[in-house]
Amino acid sequence: MQNSLSPTLPTIKRRLISMVYECLLGFAVLFLPFLIFEMITGASHAPLVEHMRQALAFIVLGVYFVHQWSRDGQTLAMKTWRLKLVRPGHAHVSARAAAVRYLLSWMWVLPALVVSLALDLHRWHALGAVGVGILLWSLTAFLDKDRQFLHDKLSGTRLVQLPPPEKKKKTAPAV
Repeated sequence: MQNSLSPTLPTIKRRLISMVYECLLGFAVLFLPFLIFEMITGASHAPLVEHMRQALAFIVLGVYFVHQWSRDGQTLAMKTWRLKLVRPGHAHVSARAAAVRYLLSWMWVLPALVVSLALDLHRWHALGAVGVGILLWSLTAFLDKDRQFLHDKLSGTRLVQLPPPEKKKKTAPAV
């Protein structure tokens, strides 16, 4: 039974659905920096420009997530799904802990990207490898008694489920 003083732990399903929403919001975060980048580079697909584009995405998303997690422990998707990132024993998540979590969160896809590169996988095969990598990483939650993902365990953070907001009581109209 859950102690009323201890936070509720979100389900794995809830966290994964929140992450899907987070991916959609990530496109919005990247839109303006990419628009500017594409205008500057003339939408080139030269290998150097492709690497610069990937680095830009990594940096912009990193700044967004580290800022949001260290500011109030939530991104917009996390607010929607009432999830909060905390660091047990600390008042808030430090920028350092948030940065470590961001870097470790790339383990959802990085091993699959390396395998895709090593095996020269393209398009659907590479996407399939990423899907398998995401599935395998999500299974790391079953290694933890509180069902926290490995990147949270390693960074010393955890996700908690916030209670639903209290419903506002209707006031009687003034006569």
